[in-house]
Amino acid sequence: MRTDEKHLMSEVQAGNQEALEILLRQNNGLIWCVVKRFCGRGYDLEDLYQIGSIGFIKAVRRFNMDFDYKLSTFAVPYIMGEIKKFIRDDGMIKVSRKIKELSIKIKEIEKDYLLKNGETVTIKDLSSILNESEDDVCSAIESGRQIESINEVFVENGKEEKIERIIGKEDDQNKIVDKIVVNDMVNKLSFRDRTIIKLRYFKEKTQVQVAKILGISQVQVSRIEKKILDDMKEKMVG
Repeated sequence: MRTDEKHLMSEVQAGNQEALEILLRQNNGLIWCVVKRFCGRGYDLEDLYQIGSIGFIKAVRRFNMDFDYKLSTFAVPYIMGEIKKFIRDDGMIKVSRKIKELSIKIKEIEKDYLLKNGETVTIKDLSSILNESEDDVCSAIESGRQIESINEVFVENGKEEKIERIIGKEDDQNKIVDKIVVNDMVNKLSFRDRTIIKLRYFKEKTQVQVAKILGISQVQVSRIEKKILDDMKEKMVG
C-alpha cells in the first residue's frame, strides 16, 4: 500500500482500516507530544494516548483534501480537545445548559461593551447586567474557553482574512505543538486582549495604530500587551 499522507487519508475516509493503522503509526510521536502536556494531572498517560488517538482519527476523517496545510496542523486541536473533553467529563468540569447559554450571552456583551467603552467589561458588571451571580459568570466564561479553529477568520475594516499560517516546512513536532498551543492561548483571551494580539502580531499594526482602532491610548495598549505576553510566557513555561 502507498504510504504518502494524502493517499492514506483518502483511504481512511473511504473506510480502509489498514490505512488508518499506518497513519496512526506515522503520527505516534505527534500524539505523544500532545499527551505529555497533560503530565501531572493524575491520569495514566497511556490512557490519555488512547483518548488522543480518537481525536487524531476524528481529524483524519474530517480533513478536507483541499486544505493547503498539513494534517498535523489540523489534528493537534482535535487531539488536545478530545483529551480535555475526557478530563472535563471525568468530573473536573461539569457544564450545565444554563452555563452554556450564559456563556453565549457574555460573549455578545463583551464585544458590545468593548466597542462602546474601549475597555473590557468586568465580572461585577457582567453579573449586574445579566442578574446572575459572579460565580456563575466566572463558570460561564471558563466553559466558553474552548479550542477554536487555527483557520479562524479575523475581520478588519470589513474584510475577512485568515490568521497567519503557523506551520513552516522545517518545523519538528514539538515546534508544531508549541505554535498550536500559542494559537490556542490567543483564542482563549478576552475579546479586547485577543484583538490587540492579532492586530499587533498577525496584522503587524503598531501600538499607535491599535490604540486608534480600539479608541484607547498607546500607553494602555503597551501595558495591556506586556501583561498578555508575560502571562502567556508563564503558561508556556508552566
